[in-house]
Parts: sequence; C-alpha cells; structure tokens
Amino acid sequence: MRHRSVLFLALLCIVILRLPAQQPLSEEEKRRAFLKAREEMTTIPYTPSGEPGSKPKPKPHATPIGEKPPPRVTPAPVVRPTPESTPRPTPIPVPEVTPPPRPNIIVRESAVGRADEEREPTPKPQSAWSRLFGGGGGTSYRYLTNAIRREIDRAPVARGRWRYIVVHNSGTRQGNAAAFEHYHRNVKRMVNGLAYHFVIGNGTSTRDGAIEIGNRWHRQIQGGHVHSDYLNNIAIGICLVGDFNVQHVSETQKAALTELITYLRHRVGKIQGQPAEVRAHKNINPPQWPTDCPGNLFPYDWLARKF
Repeated sequence: MRHRSVLFLALLCIVILRLPAQQPLSEEEKRRAFLKAREEMTTIPYTPSGEPGSKPKPKPHATPIGEKPPPRVTPAPVVRPTPESTPRPTPIPVPEVTPPPRPNIIVRESAVGRADEEREPTPKPQSAWSRLFGGGGGTSYRYLTNAIRREIDRAPVARGRWRYIVVHNSGTRQGNAAAFEHYHRNVKRMVNGLAYHFVIGNGTSTRDGAIEIGNRWHRQIQGGHVHSDYLNNIAIGICLVGDFNVQHVSETQKAALTELITYLRHRVGKIQGQPAEVRAHKNINPPQWPTDCPGNLFPYDWLARKF
C-alpha cells in the first residue's frame, strides 16, 4: 500500500505540471484528471519478501491426465551393526602356568617380640663355632627359636670378650624389652637404652618364656646391669621379668633361661678352657653396691647346680 500511494502522488504531480500555468483548472476538471490518472495506474504485484520485481515461485507441474506419476524412489534403510551381527575376534589361547608349590609357613614369635615367618622344614648348616664347641648340632630347642638363634649368631662376637653371664630380675610384676628400654633410656638417661642383653618374659607383656634380644647384644657393647664398668664390659646380662621377692620364677622361665645360657656359652667360646661363668646379680655385684637381685625367692641352688 505504501508503494501505491507513492506512485499515485508521483502521477498526480506529473499531471499537474503538464497543465498550463495560465489556465487554472476548475474543480470538475481536477476531478476528471484524477480519475483518469487513477485508471492509468499500473499495479505492482506484491511479493512475500516485500521487494518489487520479485518473481513468484513456480508451482510444481501437475501430472498430465492419463499418465502415471513416476515411481517414488525409497532410500535404502541404514543398517547399523549390532553386538550379535558384529564379528568378534577369535581369542588367542594363553597357556596356563601352574605356580610352584608354596612351602609351609609357620608363624613364630621373633627375638624382639614380633611375629616372624620361618620356613620349615629347611636344614640349617651348622656354624663353625658349633662344630668346634659342639653347640646346637643335634640339640632340640623349645624356647630358643630359629629366629633367635640366627640373631645370636649374626652378632660379631669377639673371642674371649664375654667371661660372665649374669642373671637379674626386673623387680616388676610385668614388662618386656620395649618397656625396660623406654625406662632406661628416658628415665635412667642411659645413652644405650636397655641395660640388659636379653629379656625373658613371664606371660604378662610377652608370653611366658619368650626370649627377646636387646640392642647391646646386636652391637656387642657393654651392658649397664652391674655396678661396675669393668664387669659390664665382660658380662652378658639376662633379665627375667618378675619380682622374685614376692613371686617365684616360673618353670617356663627356668627352661628358657637354661636353653639361652647353654647356647650363649657355646657362642662366646671358652676362656682358658673354661666356659663363661654364670652368676646371680647379688653374687657378682661389688660389695660397696649390695643388692638382693634377682630376689629372695629366686632358686640360687638350682642355678648353681645347673651351671
């Protein structure tokens, strides 16, 4: 409609310009000129885009009467692979490998109070000192386990170093090597910690007869269990857990002590043809430092007869 209005005004201006200026038109002549100009107007077809001169889109040709429409071509269906239709690669056979049989493993308590795996039966070669002094060849041990004997043998023992084996009691109803280590190092302020080389439990903090090895044996340094630097340097200290002023040594502790002393005597060797002497603490301590260790109920006569 806007285009038509513009064309109409343009034609109206042209008609007015053609008229002579000297003769003004009457109202009737103006009306006739307007009607004539409207009749001569050319209608411009309207397009959806609103742009003049756009051609209408051609309509599809209808199929002539009597002729069949061309066959409609149906596109081939798209076949998608499924797990059933997809070929699977043939697996390559893998030969089965049979693992070797695992030896029997027996868990035992080690020298420091923790579980230790030992493989049995495995023949152990006899050490040189055992062949020389007859130690441990055919001896059967109940409390001195293979792990403990290995730790004892591993220490670099100097021949003729250890002349005494001294027996103590802890003076406490319970305890173990770790507890005494803490007390000696942090309370007694002993630089090397646990004063003894070995500790034998009484069934409280460790099982009855359990043998624990201290750091002083591993390092082969002097003990701190006797009031004499000279004796500490040549005496191995063994502590039995318990207060033997109020309780007796258990038979299990006595059996474990017997095995340990016997083995240690063979391990350290003889001095001038004699094995290391076994003493109770009170029987070797200097007179100026009297003590009742290892207690009034300790079997001194048994210790003297046994060793």
